[in-house]
Amino acid sequence: MTAALRLSTLLLATVMAAPTALHIDPARTKVEYSVGSTLHTVHGTFQLKRGDVTFDTATGSASGALIVDAKSGESGSAGRDRRMHDSILESNRYPDIVFRPDRVEGKVDPTGHSEVKLHGIFSIHGAEHEMTVPVSVDASGGEYKAAAKFIVPYIQWGMKNPSTFILRVNDKVEIILETVAR
Repeated sequence: MTAALRLSTLLLATVMAAPTALHIDPARTKVEYSVGSTLHTVHGTFQLKRGDVTFDTATGSASGALIVDAKSGESGSAGRDRRMHDSILESNRYPDIVFRPDRVEGKVDPTGHSEVKLHGIFSIHGAEHEMTVPVSVDASGGEYKAAAKFIVPYIQWGMKNPSTFILRVNDKVEIILETVAR
């Protein structure tokens, strides 16, 4: 092995072992939700306020936060959205939905595809909940495209059940997050 090749291998190993700090682009982020009911499935969206994540695959440590604007939630029905904000999320009282990662399980490759699990604290409606989220990552040229799908058991977590005598709503909401970070 030549000295130049050894040096470049050492530099690459050093860069790979260093923590990776990523800024998540709110404009290139989709936060979608769906919840089933006896009549149909409700689909909606939320907006990311800001997000930064730092991870070190060598140690498994992670930090940062993804902050979603609870008030931005919309489903396409003004009445349903008003009820969601006033009675269920209470978004005036709890304006942020936050995920704070503390560790990553698996290796995030700087190029190519990776499947990892991001563990952390999910804060919603004034309470914190530990969770692990599977994340699919495609990286290229310093850009990381990530997708995650997870379940929020909102009634179990203390939010009101929107069901009525006629309309039965599922007790869990599916969240799909797609984002781009640099």
